[in-house]
Amino acid sequence: MKKSSSLGNLSLFNITILLAAFFALVINMPVYFKVYKIMLEEGYVNWFFLVSIPFFLFSCLTIIFNVFTFPYMIKVVFVPVVLISSIVSYSSFTYGVFFDVDMIRNIFQTDKSEAFSYFNWPFFIWFISFGIIPSLILLFVNIKKERSLWFVILDKLKLLVFSIVVIFFITIFFYKDYVSIGRNNSYLKRMIIPNEFIYSTYKYIKHEYFSYPIVYREIGLDAKVTNNNLYHKPKLLIMVVGETARAQNYPTNGYSRNTTPYTEKKSVYSFKNVSSCGTATAISVPCMFSALNRNNYDHDIANNQDNVLDILNRVGIDVLWKDNDGGDKDVAKNINKVMISRDSDNDLCDGSTCFDEILIKDLKKDIKQKDQVIILHIIGSHGPTYFKRYPKMEREFSPVCNRSDIENCSKQQIINTYDNTIMYTDLFLSKIIDILSDEKDHDTALFYISDHGESLGENGIYLHGMPYAIAPEYQKTVPMMLWMSSSFKQGMSLNENCMKKLQKRNDLSQDYVFHSLLGAMNVKTEVYKESLDLFYQCKKQ
Repeated sequence: MKKSSSLGNLSLFNITILLAAFFALVINMPVYFKVYKIMLEEGYVNWFFLVSIPFFLFSCLTIIFNVFTFPYMIKVVFVPVVLISSIVSYSSFTYGVFFDVDMIRNIFQTDKSEAFSYFNWPFFIWFISFGIIPSLILLFVNIKKERSLWFVILDKLKLLVFSIVVIFFITIFFYKDYVSIGRNNSYLKRMIIPNEFIYSTYKYIKHEYFSYPIVYREIGLDAKVTNNNLYHKPKLLIMVVGETARAQNYPTNGYSRNTTPYTEKKSVYSFKNVSSCGTATAISVPCMFSALNRNNYDHDIANNQDNVLDILNRVGIDVLWKDNDGGDKDVAKNINKVMISRDSDNDLCDGSTCFDEILIKDLKKDIKQKDQVIILHIIGSHGPTYFKRYPKMEREFSPVCNRSDIENCSKQQIINTYDNTIMYTDLFLSKIIDILSDEKDHDTALFYISDHGESLGENGIYLHGMPYAIAPEYQKTVPMMLWMSSSFKQGMSLNENCMKKLQKRNDLSQDYVFHSLLGAMNVKTEVYKESLDLFYQCKKQ
């Protein structure tokens, strides 16, 4: 007798029910934990309502899955969906991540090294248990042949009616609870798997690859360099674009630890409560260099028109982008760009990542005898492998979290490791200031701002990338620093008292980057706004 390689015989009717139950009871666990936490915060847990949610979701998913559970279609559709959904479920459950369009964009733009940093044993156990094993079962199960298509349709109608009846009765008993929770926490619908990540992926792919191309628009064509000082030296501005540094861990914002011991000795202006444009690099970096502000930012428009670096380059200022992070996000597509090779230095690189000091190892060779802007894109405090962002000799705070599954470290270990990254970035900035201080042939300045912040486990949320409207302030408030040589400051005619007051303002944001870079390099154009130029705010009139 020939043995069957299948795991058994199941009808389409049964497979649909099992799939819906698996997604409702297992894959969507993050939803139930979130609702439970919301009710705890409100001071009352309605257990009957909480128990009804899996049944409600099961019925809704049954209706949706019913459309795709046909012979020759079910395995092709649901095997990859189960595999991907298990990864989404793990990320949502562990880090509190939302897979909206911005997160999908971030995933598509993530490099190999960053992606591998999220792999750990808890992830593999989850992926095998809830991804690979269920997919293999589905792949090898034998689907019973129905007598005719009409019987298949009849079974689907039964499921449809049953699901609608369940939804109807749940709605009758718990309508007020669903409306209350849903209206006050509308983001919950973004947590439902697989609906949200499939829809977001569809939207991203449609916009990136199938939408009507936007005609590239040059802006600031009237731009010109203006300088009334006949004896001025060329300007050298180094801008450091940070990664994942949050303002709350800086002494300027009231943090109890001194995480900036190096720059505090360098006459640095450190600004308070600066808002980011997004909560992920793929949004914040293009946004801060664009002429658009956060309120009207559109990724497609920003990607198809000049940014501030293009304008500076057009007027003859030498612009260079050096990258030790996940790429320039198309900001530097029209200028000189250097991507750091991760095996370029045995002391500073390990083959998968480099310490940020690699960016300044040969920095003096990049300096030219003309007006110049150099952008250094650092890996900074990128998680979850915070421990890989600084040399062991620069570890100030212990004990640390030497693993990527940071949720299994203590809160203090995570904070210690993260603070070590902030302090290493501070050391990095101070070394740049030393280089600029020794540069006598230029008026020099350093401008530092992080792309977005980071959650370190507050309220069960880790990392970054949450939708801006519901993201915690930890992900939206970033450090910003400015250092200027005396000759640069003199050439800008800045009022010292005004600069000190400017540091304490609460309305600064990444919207100031575009216009401040133009102002710092004395570039005037119709797209320049004095009100968003940090330097113009304090110019002596």
